[in-house]
Amino acid sequence: MNSMIKGQKAKILDVVGSEVFEVGVFIDASMTVDITCFGLDDKKQLSDDRYMIFYNQMSSPEKSLEMTENKQNRGTFKVNLSMLSSTIKNLVFTATIDGEDKMSDIVSGEFHISANGQKMVSYQFNNKDFKNERAVIISEIYFKDVWRVGVVGDGFDGGLSALLKHFGGVDADEQSVQQPVQQPMQQATAQSSDAEKQNSIPVGQTVNLEKRIKLEKKMEERAPQILSLAKKATVSLKKAGLENHTAKVALCLDISGSMSSLYKSGKIQNFAERILALGCKFDDDGSIDVFLFGAKAHEAGEFSIDNFNGYITSLTQRYPLEGGTYYGKAMKIIREFYFPNSINRKITKAKYPVYVMFVTDGATFDEDVTCANLQDSSYEGIFWQYMAIGKSSKDVKTKGIGGFFRSLAASDFRFLEELDNLQGRLIDNANFFSVEDPSNISDEELYDLLMKEYPTWLKQASEKGLI
Repeated sequence: MNSMIKGQKAKILDVVGSEVFEVGVFIDASMTVDITCFGLDDKKQLSDDRYMIFYNQMSSPEKSLEMTENKQNRGTFKVNLSMLSSTIKNLVFTATIDGEDKMSDIVSGEFHISANGQKMVSYQFNNKDFKNERAVIISEIYFKDVWRVGVVGDGFDGGLSALLKHFGGVDADEQSVQQPVQQPMQQATAQSSDAEKQNSIPVGQTVNLEKRIKLEKKMEERAPQILSLAKKATVSLKKAGLENHTAKVALCLDISGSMSSLYKSGKIQNFAERILALGCKFDDDGSIDVFLFGAKAHEAGEFSIDNFNGYITSLTQRYPLEGGTYYGKAMKIIREFYFPNSINRKITKAKYPVYVMFVTDGATFDEDVTCANLQDSSYEGIFWQYMAIGKSSKDVKTKGIGGFFRSLAASDFRFLEELDNLQGRLIDNANFFSVEDPSNISDEELYDLLMKEYPTWLKQASEKGLI
């Protein structure tokens, strides 16, 4: 076995003998230490956060990096360099502490590389190697004409925030960062790949990575079922090129009397949790805004990972079901909530786009008001996703010959079906589908549906200066 010291470097094939191996990091400490592998590009930037491998994202897209163990301050990673994306030139193994503890408070630690069950490389360290650091780059496997391993052992007082900023991550708080005394490795000189230039989102609309990680930790502790849903949403967002996108999410619910059975059965609670999970992917505050409408429209407050249990039951106690259905009233208060200074049919630029999930089981009594609000809001950074519960030609479950004949039958939602062709809008800012029972749509299918037209609207909204 090769015992390495801080600053030492070696060729992987010389010390390991293979491009397929396991990396292990263990920290002996009373506090929790998070072990992470960052896959960086040739500029040592985290240009694709699918290559941040940690407890809540345990493999890279092509499975070249897999976290196979994560418990008790121990992280084990399976690495296959031959399968690794050509855009990834550095694998950086780190340890971070969330809290006031420091790396000088640990007892000891080890980094090692094993192949075929045999430990080939080892680096030992202890608390005397550190001072006030709360994030440490332990070691790096990097490409410089061949794959090499180097021991770093330097860190940052600023913890995860400083580490992410060092790798090009967004730090919303702009906190100061102490740079490592020693740069981990020299930058590789390989050319950047066009594969890095993925579907672009308007500048400035990327989720703060540090806050996202903290939110996911909180979800794991308080709302594991929401975290599970969020992971399913991630798959659809990646397909749409929106895995790093930031937006505000609003849920607008029909509280007309005909919705009674849907509320009592728990189907609206379950559906709301699915939208909350989407909101947790689009923003890092763990909440979405809720609006209600029947005969009147209501701003109902936040639905979050802190209050989601029994939320809908509590909501209907505070806002009893009403007679009447007025889409336009709800749209008006939503627009006033997010765009209080909007001038009628003048472009209003939003810091972040707003995604509204609008749920109803009946036709509106105010079609003209609804049309006017949809037309006016086409000049604002707001997208309306309508979902009707009932029969329509846009039922997502209308398939086969039986479905064909059902689609020809009378629709409960003629007005919503025609919104896609509404004239007088700056851009198309709405989409519509229907279901006879929201519980009949799988989570995966729902998230795909929610991303059907939104990416196109984002592109057009950016071009028009709305976001």
